[in-house]
Amino acid sequence: MRREVVLPLFLLCFFAMDLVRTAHSIWLNLPPSGTKCVSEEIQTNVVVLADYVVVADHTHSPTISVKVTSPYGNNLHHSENVTHGQFAFTTTEAGNYLVCFWLTDHTHQAGIEISVNLDWRTGIAAKDWESVAKKEKIEGVELELRKLEGAVEAIHENLLYLKEREADMRMVSERTNARVAWYSIMSLGVCIVASTLQIWYLKRFFQKKKLI
Repeated sequence: MRREVVLPLFLLCFFAMDLVRTAHSIWLNLPPSGTKCVSEEIQTNVVVLADYVVVADHTHSPTISVKVTSPYGNNLHHSENVTHGQFAFTTTEAGNYLVCFWLTDHTHQAGIEISVNLDWRTGIAAKDWESVAKKEKIEGVELELRKLEGAVEAIHENLLYLKEREADMRMVSERTNARVAWYSIMSLGVCIVASTLQIWYLKRFFQKKKLI
C-alpha cells in the first residue's frame, strides 16, 4: 500500500520539475543593421540569470551591444562592444522582460552570419544547487527532495500569479461589459428620441401643408 502511494507521488514531483524547468538556449541571427530582441513574461520576485556569447564563422568575433529592460522600461543591463557576458537580476515588476542585441562592429566581412547564443534561466532553473549542496552539506536523495520542494513552491507561486491575473482580467471584462451595456442603453435612448422628434417634425410639416 505504501509503495502504491509513493510511486504516484514521485511521478507527480517529476512532472512538477518538468513544468517549472524554465531554462532556454536561444540562437539569434543578428542583421548587419537593426536590433534583434527576445522577450519573456515573468512574474515578480523571480531570479533571472542569463549568459550570452557571440558565435561567428571566422576567428575574429565581432562585438555587440546588449540591453535588458523591464516591463516599465527600466534599464537592468547594458553592455557595449562585447563578445560575451552575463546578467542577473530579481524581477520587481510583472510583465514582459526584453533583451535586445545589435551589432556594433561593422568591420566584419559582408555575407558572414553573426549569431548570438543566449542561455536564459529563470526561477528554480537559475538557482545554484551545487552551492546549496556544499553549504548545507546535502547530496543524493536529500538534494533531489530540496529541488522538488523548490519546484512545488514555484508551481504554487505560478498558480497564485495566474489566479491574480485571472481576477484582474475578469474585473476588466466586467467593467468593459458594464460600459458596453450602458453605451447600448444610451444608444437605444438616443435612437428613440431621434425617431420621436422625426415623427413629430414630419407630422407638423404635413399639417402645415394641409396634407393630413
